[in-house]
Formats: sequence, structure tokens, C-alpha cells
Amino acid sequence: MTTTLIFVRHCEADGNINRVFHGHTDSQISENGRRQLLLLSDRFKSVRFDRICSSPLIRAMLTAQAVNSSLMLPIEPCGGLIEINGGHWEGKRWRDLPFLYPQESYDWAKAPHNFSPEGGESMRRLRERISRTAADIAGRNTGKTIVCVSHGCAIRNLICWAKGMPIERLDEVPWGENTAVSILEFDEHMRPGLVLENDCSHLSDEVKTLARQDWWKKDKLEEMFY
Repeated sequence: MTTTLIFVRHCEADGNINRVFHGHTDSQISENGRRQLLLLSDRFKSVRFDRICSSPLIRAMLTAQAVNSSLMLPIEPCGGLIEINGGHWEGKRWRDLPFLYPQESYDWAKAPHNFSPEGGESMRRLRERISRTAADIAGRNTGKTIVCVSHGCAIRNLICWAKGMPIERLDEVPWGENTAVSILEFDEHMRPGLVLENDCSHLSDEVKTLARQDWWKKDKLEEMFY
């Protein structure tokens, strides 16, 4: 019996367009984010699922509401789906981080598996948390389909785990667009498999976030942080 978890990244938020680190910071969504949600809602009109869970942050909960607009199920807040806690990175402009925290910035760009911000959550702990959360949700909902709304860094770690890759290969996993959809299927032994990765086919080019930015490209990361 297959258990399906549909992971959705939240829509575009203030931190995404202003290029400010928002992990646990609870920022509002952008106007373009609202346009993304309309397209996401259309995508999910024909999708049937049994439950919907979401990170408790505003950008995720609003995304969950769009996914849920047809079925109108209770949205269940889940702290395990929240984004990485950036500690003293929270609220800082990305362009300032290499000067404020050079070693941590180097790790983020060149060795993300070693990233561990002061006062925050290490990348290794995030991977443990998000994979444990996914496995727990699947284990409590055998044979069902569950939507989980989460965040970019968290989902990137989840995909790395679902592919059976060690965290040292995290930099091989691409970033997903805002509102991108990824699907994990768990078999009867609760072994995960990735069947869809960061699909954003519901988005038109003009509303995509990453398509209008270049920070996520490897050469740009190295240029910014190293």
C-alpha cells in the first residue's frame, strides 16, 4: 500500500524579493505571490487528498489555503515543516552576510551540509527534523494522500534524503520555485521514493520567482560568498 506526501513550497514572500534572510521570520507574501497562489489553486482543483498540514508561518499557511480552496479540509499547523532557523542571520540582507559572518557564508555557498548559524539550527539538524516529520506523517496516514506545505531549504533537504543521498551532496539538489510541487511515495515498509521534484508547470514564466533572479546559480553563489 502506497502512502503519498505532496510537498508544496510556499508562494513568493517579502524575503524572497527583498533578498533578506527569512527562516523563522514571519514575513508577508508579495503581490506576485498572490498571483502564484491563484495558479496553484487551479492546479489543485482536480487533486484529491485526505489531509493537509502546513508550517505555521504566514507564507506557508496562505499557500495551504490556496491548495485547499476546493476541498476545504482543516489545515493542520505542523512545526516540523517550518523553515531552518537562521539564528543571527534572521532579518539580515543577503548581500551583507559575507561581511558579517564569513565562515558561515562560505559554508552556505560551498559546503551547505556544514552550515550552522550561531543561535539557530544547523543544516544537519534541519535534515533530521524534516525527514523525521515526513516519515511520521506518512506512518500515521498509511494509504492516504497528505499535502505538506513547507519551505525552500527544508524541502531541498527532504529531496536529498528521499533520493538516498548523504547530506554532503546537498549542493547537488536544485532549489525549487515558489509554489513548486514535489511528491514522495512511501511503500508498505515506509521507504520513501521521490516521484516528482520541484514541478512548477502551473506557473507562467512572468510570475516565476527564481526565473527573475540569479542568486541560486552556482557561479553567483560563489561570487557572492567566496
